Amino acid sequence: MKLANPLKISLLSACLMASGVHADSTLDPVVKASSEINKSAKKSQQRIDSISDDTVSRLQQFQTVNKEIDGLKVYNGQLQEQIDNQLQEMRDLNASIDQVSVVERQIMPLMLRMIDGLEQFVKLDVPFLPEERSKRIADLRKMMTAADVSSSEKFRRVLEAYQVEVDYGRTIEAYTGLLNVEGQERDVDFLRVGRLSLIYQTRDGKFSGTWDNEKQEYVALSAENRIQITKGIRIARKQLAPDLLNLPIASAK
Repeated sequence: MKLANPLKISLLSACLMASGVHADSTLDPVVKASSEINKSAKKSQQRIDSISDDTVSRLQQFQTVNKEIDGLKVYNGQLQEQIDNQLQEMRDLNASIDQVSVVERQIMPLMLRMIDGLEQFVKLDVPFLPEERSKRIADLRKMMTAADVSSSEKFRRVLEAYQVEVDYGRTIEAYTGLLNVEGQERDVDFLRVGRLSLIYQTRDGKFSGTWDNEKQEYVALSAENRIQITKGIRIARKQLAPDLLNLPIASAK
């Protein structure tokens, strides 16, 4: 077998090595460019992911804000209804205020006439508790000129006085007082049974009488009425249980 020339082999090896070095130097720019592209793509993907996350977050915020806006629209609608109602009430109040002065001018003469009527009624009525009833009417007249008392309070007080007089007609009452009896002023017990009867009896029980509205004076009663009168006085003072009474009733005027 014929051996190759050592010189040729050496030359061939040198050529191959030179060819490999040349190939490596040619691929380096390509590898480097590819690496840069990958890095750029990675950064781009990160930015895309960040933009996507931000978009989702903003969308959620947008939906939340829209829900809040819808709730505020409903709430504002309710508030507007309340405001409209309050404005209507203010208009009604203003209209009422405009009428107050007119009503007050009309109510004052009415109250004065009511007091006059009450005073006349007391004068014509059975003369029980004369000082108390006269003072009540005098207080009403004094109140009518008071500037620090409202018209509504004045009207309430007048009605209250009328109610007191009404109550007298359905109650029984006993009280003490002075009365001229047989030409002498004496301490007596008065017994009022509604407005049907006003009877007096002296403390010693010797004298008694009943008011006669027709004669406008007290008429003497016989001694046989003493027990029933005393019983009536004790019942009125709640010293005895309520019971039937046999009392004289004078004729009405």
